[in-house]
Amino acid sequence: MGTSRIRDIEFMGLEFVLPADQAYGMAKAAIARRQVSLVRVITEDGTTGVGEAFGAAGVTAAYLDLLRGYFLGQDLFDNTLIRNRIFARHYHLGLENQLVTCLGAIDVAIFDAMGKVLGLPVCKLLGGRARDHLAAYASDGYFTDDPQNQLGDQLAGLKGQGFRGVKIKVGRGAAEDEARVRLCREVVGDEVLLLVDANTSYTPAQALESMVRIAPYDIHWYEEPLMPRDVAGLKWLHDRAPMPIATGEALYTVHGFRPLLDSGCLDVAMPDIAICGGLSEVRAIADLCALHGVRLSPHVWGSGVGLAAAVHMLAALPDHPHAWPQPCLLEYDVGENALRDEILQQPLALDNGLMAVPEGPGLGIELDEAALVRYAVDSDHAANWFS
Repeated sequence: MGTSRIRDIEFMGLEFVLPADQAYGMAKAAIARRQVSLVRVITEDGTTGVGEAFGAAGVTAAYLDLLRGYFLGQDLFDNTLIRNRIFARHYHLGLENQLVTCLGAIDVAIFDAMGKVLGLPVCKLLGGRARDHLAAYASDGYFTDDPQNQLGDQLAGLKGQGFRGVKIKVGRGAAEDEARVRLCREVVGDEVLLLVDANTSYTPAQALESMVRIAPYDIHWYEEPLMPRDVAGLKWLHDRAPMPIATGEALYTVHGFRPLLDSGCLDVAMPDIAICGGLSEVRAIADLCALHGVRLSPHVWGSGVGLAAAVHMLAALPDHPHAWPQPCLLEYDVGENALRDEILQQPLALDNGLMAVPEGPGLGIELDEAALVRYAVDSDHAANWFS
């Protein structure tokens, strides 16, 4: 299949910067800078595919220099063989670094290109199109010093948008957690699923105190109460928790999830496609979750490319156990982010809280040249992508 051989792999770092007084984020810190890298695979016949990697652009670019040679001249459909070869040869470099995120971006780009070669959407390559629309929850409720953008302001802005659920940040003490959750319920009502995210701010005892305080408000899941590799702490907490525990956005590859699943200390696995190693890795994680009876709901907090990859992954998940009795939930970050809203010619938009799964081949997206140049770390290099 000569036309599906890889001729080149290109790189572009992107950055969106807010004024410092508009920074927003988690209990530990607010940020004003969003960074991702795009990786583009080009075949001998000119077919292209794009993927996204989380993290500082310079680090991802350095790893791409290491990885590129393994793929050049190889067939798109040999992707799994090439990945296994890389992991086997470079095991000394470990599995928890931007080598894996860069490899994941290549993986998504290859799925995008394979879909275009075959004339199929990526979800079909991942196992099938189980659903045409996804129910979204708003990832919102950030900590911020901006007096015009506090929790109540953020929640009020969600009214009428049809979100199935709302996730807010907690993690600054049980009393404040309860106050934030109470306010959220007052604003969004009792019918909306309420999720909270502590971003690893607590010890097991502190997390349990927080959980007990907010349990009366019907919490759908409590995300990242502890550091994600604290298997013993998560197991202790899970045995006492009055609500489901979710974690995994900072874990890499299926190997990162296995100890947690084997220990029975989480209810919802949240791999980030742009971090953990790409669609191939999340598909393996989903299979492992199914064996343990655990839901999977990807973490999404990057650009429109990463959002598209998550949409296809969720569209392909079987109902059991990932979407029953609750729907497959798509994380939709509503914080200001031009990399989500502007770099696609047709941004992936919600309609009454639902996201339509793209029907076109590959990821079903097209990049916007002007926006890429506008947010590129190196605008001259970005312009050359389209020359």
